[in-house]
Amino acid sequence: MPQNQPPQAPAVPAVLVEESRLRKDLGFWGLTAIGFSNILGSGWLFAAMYAAQTAGPAALLSWIGAGVLCALVALVMVELGATRPEGGGTVRWPLYASGRLVGTVIGWSVLLSVGGTAAEISAIMQYAAHYLPGLYENGRLTASGLGVASALSVLLTALNWFAVRVFARMNNLVSLFKVVIPVITVVALFLSGTHSGRLTDHGGFAPYGYAACLTALAGGGIVYSVNGFQAPLDFSGEARRPRRNVPAAVLTGIGLAVLVYIGLQLAFLFTVPDSLLGHGWQGVNFDSPFGQLALVLNLHWLATLLYADAVLSPGGSAYVGVAIDARHTYALAKNGLLPRFFMRIDVRSGTARRALVLNLAVIVVFMLPFGGWQDIVSVMGDMYLLIYAASAVAAAAFRAHDRERGMPRADGQVPGVRWIAPVSFVVASEFVYWSGWHDLRLALPLVLAGVPLFLLLRRGETQEPSKRVELRRGAWLIVHLVALTVLSWLGTFGGSGRLPAPYDSLVVGVVALAVFGWAIRSGADHLRLDPAEVSPAAV
Repeated sequence: MPQNQPPQAPAVPAVLVEESRLRKDLGFWGLTAIGFSNILGSGWLFAAMYAAQTAGPAALLSWIGAGVLCALVALVMVELGATRPEGGGTVRWPLYASGRLVGTVIGWSVLLSVGGTAAEISAIMQYAAHYLPGLYENGRLTASGLGVASALSVLLTALNWFAVRVFARMNNLVSLFKVVIPVITVVALFLSGTHSGRLTDHGGFAPYGYAACLTALAGGGIVYSVNGFQAPLDFSGEARRPRRNVPAAVLTGIGLAVLVYIGLQLAFLFTVPDSLLGHGWQGVNFDSPFGQLALVLNLHWLATLLYADAVLSPGGSAYVGVAIDARHTYALAKNGLLPRFFMRIDVRSGTARRALVLNLAVIVVFMLPFGGWQDIVSVMGDMYLLIYAASAVAAAAFRAHDRERGMPRADGQVPGVRWIAPVSFVVASEFVYWSGWHDLRLALPLVLAGVPLFLLLRRGETQEPSKRVELRRGAWLIVHLVALTVLSWLGTFGGSGRLPAPYDSLVVGVVALAVFGWAIRSGADHLRLDPAEVSPAAV
């Protein structure tokens, strides 16, 4: 090299170049609004009825349990978001902690969970059918309904096409309405008159047994409804002071949303007329629950407001969902599950526009086999729970690796995560099992399709670690999924009943705890032998 020529600076990896283009525009209130708006979507319009059909008044216990347990899971994910802030972090953390097999399978689950946005759009169509019956018939979108839903998907994608700052401001406005309308609904229903004894009449507090409270978690749409709390984590790479703002926003969003959901459940239980309860809570069936209930109670002004908000609330969640899906697709491209083409960040807007286009296609395709809200959310709930479980493993594996290297406690670590992580993993596994054989026989094979995808992606690769090593390190997840499938078929939650209650849930818990220990050991080996995987620049 000539003496007068300065040395060249090392090349900056393309991943970090694209990452640097993300705008740091989101503060506490912006992040809280994103989380709350993502939680309070179509769930408040439907879940109270489906939960009551499944568990009767005991559904109140399901909401409380879901709130507490999701808060535990959230603490695990908060630590990951605070110590490793990154766009699309829920996709990246399992890759760093457990290797490419786990990263691919969980990434595949995340890609499938784009269907959650399809559920929000389906909810809009279901309520809109009150005025346009041709959109939704016999529990499914019609051809015209699919066309309108596709057009709405295009509109939501277009709104996310611009800068993050514009997204945050619009979401704040939408979130304000999404708080006001459910609160007005609760107050108006109670003022219309309540029926005494509703928590004990018509079969008692738990007319279908307390086990039905567990089934309601997924089958009643409760898990799906409370899900969304992790949304601020997916924006941690675009947040100001993420170590302070992200945890506060996540926990605030959960607390506010659960309070609203409990209020809605109580309002539904206490105001359904006795004439509709001749066949118990299972006999109460509305296509648009709160809208039709308001009409039955002669609250026509409320019904008009609800049918209008049935576009706003799910539309707001779908709007946020499209943005989150784009961050996930961006992260999947970083992981190598998708071509790097989809990782491109638009310089002016700071958004992954190519990822937005891909997700638009996935949303439209997903609405074809699943036409109804409950059909979609039952499967989506299982996808979300598996992502929670993988995040618990990631948090524990990172901590184990840090202890092994004798590193001091990192800034942003949450007290108690050492025991919260295994509890979260077991709880997520139990929630998956309780969703029932009817849903798991579809959801788990769909997730396991990520294994041949991993083999396809690694075909012809010669780089270390080898495919065999990756299969060994990620085997815990495959064994866990297969075990849950078999136990669901044997158990009492829609299965054959060969494994009676409560021993079926006990066996699931024991298996989950054993798999968690295995997963931590595998993760520690992965991080020790391949420390580069811990860094975002590694992939």
